[in-house]
Amino acid sequence: MFKEYTHYDATGLADLIARGEISAAEALEAAIARAAQVNPRLAAICIPMEQVARQRVQSPLQGPFAGVPFLLKDIGQDYAGVPSTSGSRALRDWIPDQHAEIVNRFLAAGLVVFGKTATPEFALKAETSPLLWGRATRNPWDIERTPGGSSGGAAAAVAAGIVPAAGASDGGGSIRIPSSYCGLFGLRPSRGRVPNGPGHGEFWDGASSQHALTRSVRDSARLLDAIAGADAGAPFAIAAPERAYAEETARPPGRLRIGYSTQSPLGTPVHPEYVQAVLHTAALLADLGHDVTPAQPQLDGHALARSFVTMYFGQTAASIARARRLTGAGAREFELETRVLALLGRTLSAGDYVDQHLHWNEYTRALGRFHQTFDLYLTPTAAQPPNRIGELATPPLQRALAEVVLALGAGRLLLKSGMVAELVETSLQRVPFTQLSNLTGTPSMSVPLHWAAAEAGGAELPFGVQFVGRVGDEATLFRLAAQLEQARPWDRRRPAL
Repeated sequence: MFKEYTHYDATGLADLIARGEISAAEALEAAIARAAQVNPRLAAICIPMEQVARQRVQSPLQGPFAGVPFLLKDIGQDYAGVPSTSGSRALRDWIPDQHAEIVNRFLAAGLVVFGKTATPEFALKAETSPLLWGRATRNPWDIERTPGGSSGGAAAAVAAGIVPAAGASDGGGSIRIPSSYCGLFGLRPSRGRVPNGPGHGEFWDGASSQHALTRSVRDSARLLDAIAGADAGAPFAIAAPERAYAEETARPPGRLRIGYSTQSPLGTPVHPEYVQAVLHTAALLADLGHDVTPAQPQLDGHALARSFVTMYFGQTAASIARARRLTGAGAREFELETRVLALLGRTLSAGDYVDQHLHWNEYTRALGRFHQTFDLYLTPTAAQPPNRIGELATPPLQRALAEVVLALGAGRLLLKSGMVAELVETSLQRVPFTQLSNLTGTPSMSVPLHWAAAEAGGAELPFGVQFVGRVGDEATLFRLAAQLEQARPWDRRRPAL
């Protein structure tokens, strides 16, 4: 058994395999053994694919990550012949007949897929606890807490050392928030940088981007090199980078102008350790020679939240409709909260949806004006530490009320009651910083630079910071991330699991 497996990132493992110091089969068995050791406690992997992987390593593998064990996210990353559930009981038996293009590219890079990771139903929640699997996914840093959502299974798997990298996606913060909660590096690419075909042109009207969660910056860069670029029939092709992202990590970032803020765009509280994370990072950036100034884009955070949840409601309704077409599932096959969100989506008119989508341009222009002065925007990745498992569960009285509303089809009444506006504030106040990048299509990253206990006597947790860049400029993010990784290495910090 390759006992040092968890010490290596994906690039390091690929190098060992290429030099013949270990085989792809040995790396795979080490990953499977680590999964057997920790997954029963974490519930990170929901669909094992060990036999598929063992068969794959019997043949010669090519690519920059030849032989490296890998996991896919169980939504948007279809693997032909393997269930693709999106975390929903309605799709438990739905099996795609072709790979998603991103999976083709992961495989072409030589990665060995041996499972899929858990996600909340339709990637809708900031906690990964779908009823389909009957268990909540847990954070390796504190198993009483969530690793976040919707890439919670991926984050838990990487943080626990099952794999050095795992497929992920981000429609409202689902790469960056789990990265922050689990002490990982997570970059959300620009809109259109990574293809969503052939089943989709854009996920969530372009708000969602696919990539991966990693421990190292170089792995993230090399993975993006492997999967970037439009596929046949993509709605548009973003300009190709000047050079490979792997090369960017070796280039100095130069003197960057960075504006930062610790204030929630909703005016809601921000945990002191997230404030400290940003302030400590700002001081580090200044020490590294960057110009760091308190500043933020001039936009209405409440309006942005309304635009985001309008899209969220509408996409949920469409997801349920699609699942029912595919499988004939009944309404009760979907979780209660999902059905309520879908009701709200069906209640909104096409005009309501388009009106809110038109506002995306306002946020994009505001951020564009900000980037005329600043190269990057620095904030906390989240406003609150990861919630405890079950903390966000819908109370019984609210569940009973929701059933009545669904039975009556009273979506319009619910919208007019003010309860939805209250729901928006409550749900987004924990994670109010990430949606800006999604609606504007900009690249952004969470970097793990701060650790502290969230409460007296509690376990030490990671508190990530977010950087938002200009559209198409992942290169600047990678250059800065590599500089920060060298100045404050984080890979030596591992959960005691």
